[in-house]
Amino acid sequence: METARKISGFAKFAWFTLAYNVLVILWGVFLRASKSGDGCGQHWLTCQGEIIPSAPELKTIIEFSHRMTTGPAFLLVVILFIWAFRRFGKGSAVRKAAVASFVFIVAEVLIGGVLVLTGNTAETLTAERPFLAIGHLINSFLLLASLTLTAWYAGDHRTINFGGPRKPTFLLALAAVAILLVGTSGSVAALSSMIFPSASLTEGIARDFSAGSNILLKLRVSHPIFSIVTSVYLVFLAGWLSALSGREELSALSGREEKVKRSSTILTVIVIAQVAFGALTLLTLAPILMQVGHLLLADLLWISFILLSANFLSRRENS
Repeated sequence: METARKISGFAKFAWFTLAYNVLVILWGVFLRASKSGDGCGQHWLTCQGEIIPSAPELKTIIEFSHRMTTGPAFLLVVILFIWAFRRFGKGSAVRKAAVASFVFIVAEVLIGGVLVLTGNTAETLTAERPFLAIGHLINSFLLLASLTLTAWYAGDHRTINFGGPRKPTFLLALAAVAILLVGTSGSVAALSSMIFPSASLTEGIARDFSAGSNILLKLRVSHPIFSIVTSVYLVFLAGWLSALSGREELSALSGREEKVKRSSTILTVIVIAQVAFGALTLLTLAPILMQVGHLLLADLLWISFILLSANFLSRRENS
């Protein structure tokens, strides 16, 4: 039976940084869905050529406020990065996760800058925009994963061991790829729905299968298919890992049966909630608040999956 450890100030700060970055990502979804991405024109880091816009429209206010939230997000990760190097020794897993977080927050800012400077905002559709949207989504997920692991390493005083049984590790890696695939297909679906809106669900489905439709519309149907298949896989995987964690031959590897079971339950609940919410979002033609809620659940699902994986593969730092 493990004694409870008091969570450190660094770990608390890491969890706060993660939560704040989730909020920034959600505000970015609102920015895209409200078609306000061109509120500052093709200007970055300035807005309409000014540091502070003097005569802003509503979309300018939305775009500028998003930029104001990204500044603190970047600063928080920089502080986390510096603190990790001052607080933890060379080779520490916390340091490595903090470095990854810093790399991905820099990439996040640069991708946002490229989107603005190339005019790939609001309802503009260029050949490269779907790829930029996919890259933005993947980078955001990797940023959240890095921040989650930074907080987990610091708070749990454990490391991840990939030297155990290969089958669970392979299935977890496959699940990670599947979640990213669902996310990228969702990014394309959201982009196509924004640029090619439909007045009804029937019209939208008809356009998805029309020979004359844009390729983005034809790809949109892949998102619900990937989502359902991946959701079923995640539910069964979570249940299997929960049962497997209690086996005697794995107890020395993890020693975290209770946390694995808890993480498994949380992931399962979020997956089911996401499927239901996704269906409702589709039926209501994806209003802005539903899109924000859908991505919030996607972020929580990804974070809970990272925690389940970490808990299952964990071992003591001194083992």
